[in-house]
Amino acid sequence: MSYRGLNVALTIPCYNEEAAIAQVIRDFRKAMPGLEIYVFDNNSTDRTAAMARAEEAHVINVPLPGKGNVVRRMFADVETDIYIMVDGDATYDAPSVTRLVDKLIDEHLDMVVGCREARADVAGEAYRRGHQWGNRMLTQSTVNIFGGGFTDMLSGYRAFSKRYVKSFPALSHGFEIETELTVHALELRMPFGEVMTPYYARLEGSESKLSTYRDGWRILKTIFRLYMSERPFSFYGICAALMAAVAIMISIPVIIEYLHTGLVPRFPTIILSASMMVCSLLSLMCGLILDNVTRGRHEMKRLAYLTIPFRA
Repeated sequence: MSYRGLNVALTIPCYNEEAAIAQVIRDFRKAMPGLEIYVFDNNSTDRTAAMARAEEAHVINVPLPGKGNVVRRMFADVETDIYIMVDGDATYDAPSVTRLVDKLIDEHLDMVVGCREARADVAGEAYRRGHQWGNRMLTQSTVNIFGGGFTDMLSGYRAFSKRYVKSFPALSHGFEIETELTVHALELRMPFGEVMTPYYARLEGSESKLSTYRDGWRILKTIFRLYMSERPFSFYGICAALMAAVAIMISIPVIIEYLHTGLVPRFPTIILSASMMVCSLLSLMCGLILDNVTRGRHEMKRLAYLTIPFRA
């Protein structure tokens, strides 16, 4: 079966979601009967896989731990026209799937993000303390560095075109994969959009696998790593400017004394200043070289992206 003449697959990364996975499958199948549903079980220790099989979903085991490893396997194994990714915790709104797919098709987009919008009466249960603030901070940091207009970068509810999926390298291991998904679209200048969707509290008996501080720190490190690798001239240029400024500041008193007396009594200071200026120039050269390397990588990914036609 298909939706508007296109095959659509629902891919669900799962780890110990026995309490919710059956409802997720039933709700999405009701919202879009033509969905082909794949559950990627990340070595669950409960009955997640058995519950998914009972609902006649395709179940694939992913032995390597971490959501990033699951997404890498999902994008490699599933062949379809449109991909829907959603977490298996029943917190995302299944009826909104048609709006995500319609927007992807009608506007010829490569990614549509389901931005979470929790009702006031359940916001405290849907979001743990600090999660909304942390999400806004991380999203705004990414927007400031890479551009774009995302409002919920960490949402696990997304629709993708085939050419997005097959050009995505998926290098992350854990929950920082959403950051990489966002930056990939921005770096290749893919058309993307957002749809506001209701967000619900977890079902009773279901527990979040997200660690507020550990995973938040990993996401920050991913943003920093992507800034280094995707904006090398900017990163190393800032480092060069800082070292040059410090070198000039510590050398000014020595230069002034030399102009007045013709002597350079503080050799360690002037050697340090000269060394920092050399390091500044090296940093600038590294930025220039790596910027050309990054452009080459972007060209290769763009060519891989263009080899796949957009069937919508």
